[in-house]
Amino acid sequence: MTAVIRTATAADDPALAALWQRCFDAPHIAALHALDPDRHRHTFVAQNGPEGGIDAVVVYVPRLIRDAHGTPQRVGGIGSVATRPEARGQGLVRRLLAAAERTMTAEQCAWSLLFTGTPGVYRGSGWQEFGSTYTEGTLAGPGASGAFRVREATARDAVEVAALHHAYNANRPLSSLRAPEDWSVRVPAWYGPVERSLVAEDPASGALAGWIVAQQVGEYVEVREFAGVPECLGELFAAVGARGRGAGLSRARVRIPDGPEVRAALPALLADPRSVEEHVGMARPLHATAESVRATVTAPGAVHWYGDCF
Repeated sequence: MTAVIRTATAADDPALAALWQRCFDAPHIAALHALDPDRHRHTFVAQNGPEGGIDAVVVYVPRLIRDAHGTPQRVGGIGSVATRPEARGQGLVRRLLAAAERTMTAEQCAWSLLFTGTPGVYRGSGWQEFGSTYTEGTLAGPGASGAFRVREATARDAVEVAALHHAYNANRPLSSLRAPEDWSVRVPAWYGPVERSLVAEDPASGALAGWIVAQQVGEYVEVREFAGVPECLGELFAAVGARGRGAGLSRARVRIPDGPEVRAALPALLADPRSVEEHVGMARPLHATAESVRATVTAPGAVHWYGDCF
């Protein structure tokens, strides 16, 4: 029976939650989905016949993302893509992506962005891979303490952390403009409780000078976001390393944009840093030119923070 491709309705919410629960170990997906007030017309489902259940889903998440010049553009994020195992191999995702593309284009999205470990699913629909790099190595040993006071973040730090993030990314290509609901729902969904992140206090004023997020990913402690002044980065790296060693880990990854200041601070975390290239990001031009999209995703310092995932 040919699947019916349509937009979702509120009545589909339980079936969508069940499909995501079956396909992903990510209980927060439904909460992220609820952030978009237009989520039902941005959610495309393949229904198994007029009276059947949902076999597959693709969600388009509208986001403001800075281009190569730091100017915010409306971008269509593609996420929460899932297919029932019994329905795979029927081209359902391809048909859902075509429906999403039509809506993103009608809603004036400049381009579309997604992240995946299975790029072949999307290449035939017009999305193209782009590379990114991270640094990894063996955890360095304990270092000397510095001028900044590093501590666990608390809920009271929220306003200062948001300001640090905004200032650090003000002109950064590929970074998202975070709204209050992103800080209250999206960022905790991907980074966990606030105290898992660390902050550095300025020694003179006591104001926050830096914020860093690191999580255990397999056998690695992985730095997933930083914002602040570069002078405090070494001490934040050292604190991340201490946490990693305390958890019995011996290796780390750093997923923040490379640069002289980052490289100078890396010895506080990594004894033998090496750069690794990966291709998990994919982009598709809509109203923007292919050249301008490529310029954004390959710009020096470009990063799409994990906490902004769709």
